[in-house]
Amino acid sequence: MKHLLNLLAAIALLVWGTHLVRVGVLRVFGANLRSLLARSMGNRFTAALSGIGVTALVQSSTATSLMTASFVGQGLIALPAALAVMRGADIGTALMAVLFSTDLSWLSPLFIFVGVVLYLSRQETTSGRVGRVLIGLGLMLLALERVTQATEPMMASPITHVVLESMGSDVFAEILIGAVLAIVSYSSLAVVLLIAAMADTSVVPLDMALGMVLGANLGNGLTAMLTMAKSSVEVRQVTVGNMVFKLMGVVLMAPFIDGWIRFVQPHLPATSHSVVLFHLAYNIIISVGFIGLTQWVAHVMTRLLPPLDPAKNPLRPHHLDPSALATPSLAISCAAREALHQADLVETMLNGLKTVWQTDDQRLAAELRAMDDQVDSLYSAIKYYMTKISRSSLDESEGRRWTEIISFTINMEQIGDLVERVLQDVEDKKIKKGRKFSHAGLQEINEMHDHLVANLRLAMSVFLTSNARDAQKLLEEKTRFRELELAYSATHLNRLADNTIQSIETSSLHIDIISDLKRINSLLCSVAYPVLEANASIRPLQPQGEAAAAPQGERQ
Repeated sequence: MKHLLNLLAAIALLVWGTHLVRVGVLRVFGANLRSLLARSMGNRFTAALSGIGVTALVQSSTATSLMTASFVGQGLIALPAALAVMRGADIGTALMAVLFSTDLSWLSPLFIFVGVVLYLSRQETTSGRVGRVLIGLGLMLLALERVTQATEPMMASPITHVVLESMGSDVFAEILIGAVLAIVSYSSLAVVLLIAAMADTSVVPLDMALGMVLGANLGNGLTAMLTMAKSSVEVRQVTVGNMVFKLMGVVLMAPFIDGWIRFVQPHLPATSHSVVLFHLAYNIIISVGFIGLTQWVAHVMTRLLPPLDPAKNPLRPHHLDPSALATPSLAISCAAREALHQADLVETMLNGLKTVWQTDDQRLAAELRAMDDQVDSLYSAIKYYMTKISRSSLDESEGRRWTEIISFTINMEQIGDLVERVLQDVEDKKIKKGRKFSHAGLQEINEMHDHLVANLRLAMSVFLTSNARDAQKLLEEKTRFRELELAYSATHLNRLADNTIQSIETSSLHIDIISDLKRINSLLCSVAYPVLEANASIRPLQPQGEAAAAPQGERQ
């Protein structure tokens, strides 16, 4: 039992070390790596070379797959180029497995010592993050050494031999085991290194190890597919297309396992070398040998997973890039862009609202009310995306921006709900009853609506640029809007006193609309408070008597 626990601990340490390296490299070089990928899409060969380089640094073809798939989802690169990148990514991770299979154990204490010193002394800087990468590399090398030490005594156990004999030479079972290990560990690199270490100590026979390597490659493709299962069709085309290549490679290589053991293994110095070189050969074959098929596979994916008509689903999240989560500054930018997308939908609803109360268009009212569900969905998507950003990796300004985005999306969601309520009131109290606003009353709510749309656009500008002067102007607009609300409430009461029939019939609706427009304007103006509070030279202004009554959310 003790030896088994030691082995499990070593495996966990290996997976954790791989995770530290992947996350650390993405946080330090994530923006540059994404830029490198985006610039190398001129042809399939440069795309494959960039895939090799990025994956060698990140040590995860899954991470490269997610980045590449997100580019396709945003329309930045074509599907064939993305599949070519993945061919290079597979070679990159195989080359790293070959490197780590050599005896680098002497580097482990050096990497860990230097990494801890850098991380503890400069934790919030680039040097500290590089230290985190070095710690991960050191832990990976230490874990490989511990795997070897833990498996040696296990070979003496008769239970081990009984388990191995019961499995026989079932290549499908071996592939399944390797795939499950890769999915659970989220790293085919860690699994291949583990298999190589166990084969080197004869815990698993070589033929079983090679079958598990094929499974680890399949598991790597499945991991990317599962991660992006709820993404857009364009994104899923990349991960499914990559899986097609991996399946073709397994079908091609599985019959040659015995040939590899008979003709190649005798010329290699160690069993571990045989495992990692078989892994490399597999990936070279499916990458170099199949790179000419990227166009064909892309065509098949387009037929199998046809892109949705943008007109049928224009409101889905456009900018929430999962691969950017490992680089918090990029993820913050993605969330901000999506928040502006949400605000665009709110603006569409507001503009349509005016048309509805002027033309009594019930069909448009129903479409706009349905749009509120999309605003709510975007809010949920942005909120979930933001919760996955590591707050510990954000500096002070990024942390403040994180809060601003959450606050902005909450306000947009609440505005969408208010617009939906106004639309329902217009339908119930005006359209269905055949009533009309008085000419003066219609002019008043139209003027307030125009001010409101202008303030929405100003609020979007303040959110985007954090310009203090625009924020000050937005708060001044809050005062003007309140004055309009008071003035138009008074003139409406005068019309009631004059027994204006149309004003009497629509009085309740008129007052409710004015009140709701004011609430919407207050939510818009709350965007200014964080900007002004961050700028000590300008104090936010509030109308007298309103400061104490303003909702807490408006001052945050």
